[in-house]
Amino acid sequence: MIFGSIAIDDAGGAILAHRAGPFRKGRVLSAADIEVLRELGLSAVTAARLESDDVAENEAAGRIARACAGPNVRIGAAFTGRANLYAETHGVAIVDAAKIDALNRLHEAITLATLPPFASLAERQMLATVKIIPFSVTRPAVEAAEEMLRTPPVSVAPFRPKRVALISTVLPGTKPALLDKNRSAIEARLNDIGSALALELRVDHAVAPLAQAIGEARGMDAILVFGASAITDRRDVIPAAIEAAGGELLAFGMPVDPGNLLLSAKLGNAPVIGLPGCARSPKLNGFDFVLRRLAAGLPLGRSELAAMGVGGLLTEIPSRPQPRDEHPPQLPKVAAVVLAAGLSSRMGSHKLLEEVAGKPLVRYAVEAALDSAPRPVLVVTGHNPLNVREALSGLDISFVDNPDYSKGLSTSLKYGLRALPEGVDAAIILLGDMPAVTAGLIDALIAAFDPAEGRAICLPVSGGRRGNPVLWARRFFPDMLKLEGDVGAKALLAAYDELVCEVETADDGSLIDIDTQQALEAYRSR
Repeated sequence: MIFGSIAIDDAGGAILAHRAGPFRKGRVLSAADIEVLRELGLSAVTAARLESDDVAENEAAGRIARACAGPNVRIGAAFTGRANLYAETHGVAIVDAAKIDALNRLHEAITLATLPPFASLAERQMLATVKIIPFSVTRPAVEAAEEMLRTPPVSVAPFRPKRVALISTVLPGTKPALLDKNRSAIEARLNDIGSALALELRVDHAVAPLAQAIGEARGMDAILVFGASAITDRRDVIPAAIEAAGGELLAFGMPVDPGNLLLSAKLGNAPVIGLPGCARSPKLNGFDFVLRRLAAGLPLGRSELAAMGVGGLLTEIPSRPQPRDEHPPQLPKVAAVVLAAGLSSRMGSHKLLEEVAGKPLVRYAVEAALDSAPRPVLVVTGHNPLNVREALSGLDISFVDNPDYSKGLSTSLKYGLRALPEGVDAAIILLGDMPAVTAGLIDALIAAFDPAEGRAICLPVSGGRRGNPVLWARRFFPDMLKLEGDVGAKALLAAYDELVCEVETADDGSLIDIDTQQALEAYRSR
């Protein structure tokens, strides 16, 4: 990669390293951009130009992310050299730390960060991110990384619903309220991982009655035992009762505090866990580490527990006395609204029903939305709605009828926004007459979306010209609902310019809309 000051006359196709005039870092300079910079009096810019053996940052990040991703991992589109990996299901992060360390040592341009091994993951939660540091990395380095990652180092072991038994032992003077607390704490944890408490027994704290209770719980997917007194030795009441019931002890004690006095055993194929007292607390403790593995069907032997020591000191430090209440990064919930209600007055016929390569025009934009991340996909109809619905038959979409379509584009936008479900973080607004918009473009806009980083409105740019579709954060919906007449939400862009993120596209598909018969014939002949 060539990097440095480049004369303005030679900067076409170069990547801006720093902001220049109205153009932000990372923009690929077009001929039109060069004219703008020249008019501003700039004679040179600091920029990068890729050489034949370079792989651009987004391509490199995407390739390495794909190589990293194992089962139940979804890859976000790359943006600014970053590709994020997300959990496709609720489960446990499986991370090959040694392989990731090796990847990070391979080349300084390539980095991979992950959550800790065996972290609990919500569906759509980010678990890893690939970042290419400069604007490109050499092709041999990318290929070496892909070779190193033939076995993906990042995956998710999904939680499987478990039927769980809870056995609490009692001594004279044990208060029922304490046993109720045992049950409440366990039920809350099981609910979090999609499992259920199917059996509860309360027996005397002695080997014989406890062994009988464990036998009664045979057939459960897991058995949890809360002792009225903590386990102090492998020959104590709880481990002795497990063996008397025909169970096998696997490990006593774990290098996690709180949680040191946990016992791991099994009865047949069912895990049996002797619980430490801290399992009554809602705060994170060693039992949470074990329960995650149990729910994901992962081993719980001596070697697995022994490996929990690094990061196993869970006591909060004085400077942070309360557990942090932070929401983990997640794949944003983006919906798609396809505007397909117009009169087609300039076309002379209903343009959305015109066929291109044997398919109705409107179907292209809708299928692009379905082939990408947004859900749900809403289609706003107005003029000739029954025929539009017929043109989109068989697709997993929802229709919204706009009886006010003759009053202009803003009415369709408002009907679409009002129909969106609660909890949507953003909406991508597509036009039904744009057949060249691709799923890849839609996913690239979503990858760029990050309101915390000032990227709350994302739109494509080709040859210096802004196109469609446009992704809008939910915060803008109230302003969009105030629009009137035959205007779309692009009328708001000037008011929020500092929050607009331009995503460079490799083609002009974001600029092609079919408004006239001539435009339709030109597109058909491409």
